[in-house]
Amino acid sequence: MARHKGYIPNGVIPAVLLPFNSDFAIDEANFRKHLRAVAATDGISAITINAHSTEVASCAFEEQRRVLDIADDEVGDRLPIVNGVWADGSIEAARIARMAAIRGASALLVFPPAPFTLGQSPEMALAHFKRIADASDLPIIVFQYPLATGQGYPRDTLLRLCEQVPSIRAIKDWAGNVAQHEWHVRTLQSLPRPVNVLSTHSAWLLSSLVLGCNGLLSGSGSVIPDLQAALFRAVQNKDLAAAQRINDRIYPLAQVFYADPWADMHNRMKEALVLLGRLPRAVVRPPLVKLGAAEIARIRAALIDAGLLAATGRDAA
Repeated sequence: MARHKGYIPNGVIPAVLLPFNSDFAIDEANFRKHLRAVAATDGISAITINAHSTEVASCAFEEQRRVLDIADDEVGDRLPIVNGVWADGSIEAARIARMAAIRGASALLVFPPAPFTLGQSPEMALAHFKRIADASDLPIIVFQYPLATGQGYPRDTLLRLCEQVPSIRAIKDWAGNVAQHEWHVRTLQSLPRPVNVLSTHSAWLLSSLVLGCNGLLSGSGSVIPDLQAALFRAVQNKDLAAAQRINDRIYPLAQVFYADPWADMHNRMKEALVLLGRLPRAVVRPPLVKLGAAEIARIRAALIDAGLLAATGRDAA
């Protein structure tokens, strides 16, 4: 059962990576090491697993359960664990939600079902979330995709979800549209039962946070949880000068991590951790493929520009 009863998602929530061995099996030893390192960061409020960053689309149900068990064992006593719910069908989504509640998660991050790319109705979205909510009493984070993908929830649908599914307590906002993002912040966080906006606009994080987000949930936190925590703290303190200095360090990494194709963002983060000496290898599961030498060189240059890597060698500070 959840160790952190009453948890409401907010603050800085890194989404960790999932290391693999050369045979694509989960590298449990290095996953444990990675979890401990991220969890030791001052200023973070939770950790996310079984999400984009852990290549959840390539992980079977049993593997997702094992990932949660490891995370709960390593950091569950210290931090809430947000468990992703990635499923194209609502029945399977409910099964994942039930498993997560039983095995120690403190919140659910619900990804939109892929069939919504072909079109959705408010009734479909409500049915999906109500089935998940019926399977678990954990707070839900709605992953809000860009509307152009077909998987994003229009304003009226989002408001109905927040009204009719009381366990929805936050959204992971990837709207990709500044005006829509600001509407989310102003509207959802002011509801009678507030719904926190957690930015995942990691390519323009400072710009996003100054709109008033109550947190951030980002795969970049697997590499720079300390910088994200410092940036969030500076924005909360309305210290623009400090926020700009921190953002200047984050910017080169955002440029390389979130270059096209976006599917490689966490692939690049794994390579960054190898360059920093925090992972022994950067193995990704197909259809992702190993990055080329030129791209790895760009990641190295960005780490140097961010002050995380010395120009002549490794520096894991």
